[in-house]
Amino acid sequence: MQEMTLNTTELLAIPGLPLLAALLAGLFGWALKDKLSHLITSGAVIISALLSIHVFMQVLDGASFYGDYWTWIISGDFVVPVGMMIDPLTALMMLVVTIVSACVHIYTIGYMHGDPGYSRFFSYISAFTFSMLVLVMGNSFFTLFFGWEAVGLFSYLLIGFWYKRESANYAALKAFIVNRIGDFGFLIGVLAIWFYFGSVDYKTVFDMVPGFVEKGITLDFMNWQISAITFICLALFVGAMGKSGQVPLHVWLPDSMEGPTPISALIHAATMVTAGVFMVARLSPMFEYSEVALAAVVLVGATTAWLCATIGLVQNDIKRVIAYSTCSQLGYMFVACGVSAYSVGIFHLMTHAFFKALLFLAAGSVIHAVMANQDIRKMGQLRKYMPITYITMFIAALALSGVPPFAGFWSKDLIIEATVVREMGWVGDFASFAVLTAVFMTAFYTFRMFFLTFHNSDRVPAEVKSHVHESPKVITIPLMILAVGALAAGAWGVMVLDIANPEVVNGYFGNSLFVLDAHNPLKMIAEEGEHGMFHFLLSMPFWLAIGGISLAYAMYYRETALPAKMVAISPAVHKFLLNKWYWDELYEKIFIQPAQRLGNFFWKSGDLAMIDKGVIHGGIVDSIMSGAARMRAMQTGMVFHYAFAMVIGVFGFLTYLMLNG
Repeated sequence: MQEMTLNTTELLAIPGLPLLAALLAGLFGWALKDKLSHLITSGAVIISALLSIHVFMQVLDGASFYGDYWTWIISGDFVVPVGMMIDPLTALMMLVVTIVSACVHIYTIGYMHGDPGYSRFFSYISAFTFSMLVLVMGNSFFTLFFGWEAVGLFSYLLIGFWYKRESANYAALKAFIVNRIGDFGFLIGVLAIWFYFGSVDYKTVFDMVPGFVEKGITLDFMNWQISAITFICLALFVGAMGKSGQVPLHVWLPDSMEGPTPISALIHAATMVTAGVFMVARLSPMFEYSEVALAAVVLVGATTAWLCATIGLVQNDIKRVIAYSTCSQLGYMFVACGVSAYSVGIFHLMTHAFFKALLFLAAGSVIHAVMANQDIRKMGQLRKYMPITYITMFIAALALSGVPPFAGFWSKDLIIEATVVREMGWVGDFASFAVLTAVFMTAFYTFRMFFLTFHNSDRVPAEVKSHVHESPKVITIPLMILAVGALAAGAWGVMVLDIANPEVVNGYFGNSLFVLDAHNPLKMIAEEGEHGMFHFLLSMPFWLAIGGISLAYAMYYRETALPAKMVAISPAVHKFLLNKWYWDELYEKIFIQPAQRLGNFFWKSGDLAMIDKGVIHGGIVDSIMSGAARMRAMQTGMVFHYAFAMVIGVFGFLTYLMLNG
């Protein structure tokens, strides 16, 4: 074990406390009752958050840790240690995960009050937090894989938490299956790393990558010669596409809304979906040596950012609007990583965590107030009843839209500028178009949701209106805490973490991220000069955001009859977007129906025709049973019968020896 500069007990306590709390609430929730369950789990995560803040402050002062605690697997030359890697990237991720999770835990006390699975839910979200912390704190690919699979497991359990709903079970199964597809690619990538590098330790592999690339090692994949480093990066990125909801493996993420709102916030803001972005950033020493892999990351991210923004334009479920914005914003993060602006991608991950968690929790506050209704067409004028929820969601909406000085402005604009300056041919041109136009659409659909919910006409059903009220403090206090992050996290990242400073490589992140000089877009921005073309482009996203907000204001606040007229002009386009580009129907035709037909074929021709008719009813079973009955008749239990059989056997054996002697 190497020399430690951070307290190991403190580091172990950060993931250990949520795990212990999850076990206590899960195994003994029946005895602890609801109050003790939420006190134990919430208290454990709050302490983890405080410890993470302490670790973060030490890392700011230059502290770090890299070491192993114990050995997990030994099989010949295959050794898998369990250890931690605490550097600036890890410290920031720990901060985001624990703070957002602590807010969600407190919020859940009010939101899930009276639910029969109350203790079970707290157990699951604490275990979910533990899993994400293991994922970001580990120092090897197998520790990463353990956390990767664990967050997948608990997301399945949480999405299907209300298991008596058929839609929840379907959504959980959909998430599980789609993620298995991505995880298959991820596992291939990890195994390929072991095969080529003989290690799963981060530092060992990263140190070997430059020499490995110089050797020009290739492999034959489907009769196509491909660089080994490109194959590894692409396989790993397939896992990121599944976990982070990128096209075409994005279809599970909007359906995850079937879970309770607190878990929607946790999945979409700080845990599972951010795992893919973190993984690409952590593996920057590998991705930087594959132009093909970087181009693939940019292309997939840009496509997702644009496509999911178009779908969000017309969705009517308040949580689904926010869910599609998550897919789109994750696309921005991947574009940043693909253009080698990893620090900016993680910066947007951090700012997004605050305003996206705030959006979901504010939406949950609204849903709680209107008796579980999620259709924004049946809301309106709620600002009169819910002033705190109204103000906090307004802050989150401005942050998501990228309006200064809110958090999203700082990180999103950096992504757009980095995308424009990085020369990547037609892929770069498409990405620039996608991230710019998605700014306008994001602002439009965000404020469409906001105006329909809190302004517009009062469309709340009469039987619900008497129930509408502001949420209790246990719900509104987390909203106010997250609102501070949505307002200030961007400026803090630029001024304190120095992320946007091209003269400081990766700013706060330092050597925890790796960028080749030829790829560094922040350096390219600096070379353009303050008054160059890109100074204009820096302001363009602002005006696009203002344009989107203005159009939403005109259509859903001033001229409320205008949306219906626009739908009447282009009903086919509206239906196409409302049906999410028919992705589900496409998968139904290509994968689900053929699989069902194949299964029915084997069932009818194999199970019914061969086994039932041929074996069970075809005489084979009857013959075996009659033979067994005859054999059973020979077992009389009489000693002289067995003695007689032994004598016959001895004589038979002797006769055989005489005849063949």
